[in-house]
Amino acid sequence: MDQLTSTLDFAAVVTIAAILICLMLSAFFSGSETALTASSKAKLRARADRGDSGAEAAVRVTADSEKLIGAILLGNNVVNILAASLATALFTRLLGAGGVAIATLVMTVLVLIFSEVMPKTYAISAPEKVASLVARPIGILTVILSPIVSVVRLIVGGMLSVAGLKTDPGKHMFSLEEEIEGALSLGHAQGAVNKEDRDRLLGALDLGNRTVEEIMRHRSEIQMIDGDLPPEKILELVLASPHTRLPVYREERENIVGVIHAKDLLRAVNRAVGDAGDASAARRFDLAAVMMPPYFVPETSVLDEQMREFLKRRTHFALVVDEYGSLRGLITLEDIIEEIVGEIADEHDTEEDQTLKPNAQGDYLVEGGMTIRDLNRQLDWTLPDDEANTIAGLVIHMAQSIPEQGQVFSFAGYRFEVVTRRENRITRLRIRPLPTATDG
Repeated sequence: MDQLTSTLDFAAVVTIAAILICLMLSAFFSGSETALTASSKAKLRARADRGDSGAEAAVRVTADSEKLIGAILLGNNVVNILAASLATALFTRLLGAGGVAIATLVMTVLVLIFSEVMPKTYAISAPEKVASLVARPIGILTVILSPIVSVVRLIVGGMLSVAGLKTDPGKHMFSLEEEIEGALSLGHAQGAVNKEDRDRLLGALDLGNRTVEEIMRHRSEIQMIDGDLPPEKILELVLASPHTRLPVYREERENIVGVIHAKDLLRAVNRAVGDAGDASAARRFDLAAVMMPPYFVPETSVLDEQMREFLKRRTHFALVVDEYGSLRGLITLEDIIEEIVGEIADEHDTEEDQTLKPNAQGDYLVEGGMTIRDLNRQLDWTLPDDEANTIAGLVIHMAQSIPEQGQVFSFAGYRFEVVTRRENRITRLRIRPLPTATDG
């Protein structure tokens, strides 16, 4: 009898030890799953670039997320089921039929606290650190279990196909840009990122999604030089202009024959005066010799590509044409940079400051030519910019006509009032957000 009791005690100790080992393995799998799925791939890549071999292993093991999750879940379920089975056998032997309920209660508490909540809480507090520590053993486990995981994946894929669902493990739901945009918006909402930094970073990210047409200066606003004017008149116009580069046309404004740079013109005048020794020689410079050839770009050019082209050509100025070759406007390198850093003004700028301030009623007085994007960035609004680039264009699109002065419209959660209209152009509007149901 004593020998049988000793044997039972030894078996119980072995069973308890096996249960504890299963619980520790379960905690390892749970913490590893949380760390490897919650860790930032960018941070892991940065750690790997600094020589962290664990982070390098984590980058490799997370490359196939479906295989990784499959291996971890397989291992975790095996040890959890094994622990529950051992506990049931132990308590049944000790307490009889009532041991099943006791085993279920005890194992639920142990698994919940020590194998789920505690390891996952620690892993989520330092995901990159934990991911670097567990990456190698998880990588080995993934290789060992890969045949079983592959079979499971085939079964799951077949069942989903029967249900009419398809999965693409290589396809990410969100692009990297969307993840960065989301992180910046969340950081701004939490006060960790200020508005100016958020706008600059989002502006840089958005260059690949926007075209020249969206930010170009319209041809009606371009200051040009008539190449047939007398030299002294050309010199006077160039010196009076706030711009350093001006297109030159002959006969009609569509016929751009060159671009004149104020500095090149002044050098030519200086040479003419120096050679002749007479100030009147300034009227005899050769405009054709001073002009640069015009650089034309299509209106569909993407902004980041156009910026690279500007840098490659060492030029800051391009004329924009449509598919028929007709002049649409102009764009400069400064225009593109302003999409990142905001409005750049200097002592020669004559345009009015477009910083918006509300009146007592909460209305903002806005120029019709102001872009929707600039308005949204300044005021953190969400006006749609899919169908129009400017505020005036948005109102015309929504109204399906050119509104009269004084007309009022409400759409997209905002109220628009046409303040002034000049011919067919809406030049100024008054806008305010409409109260929502949550505003009380």
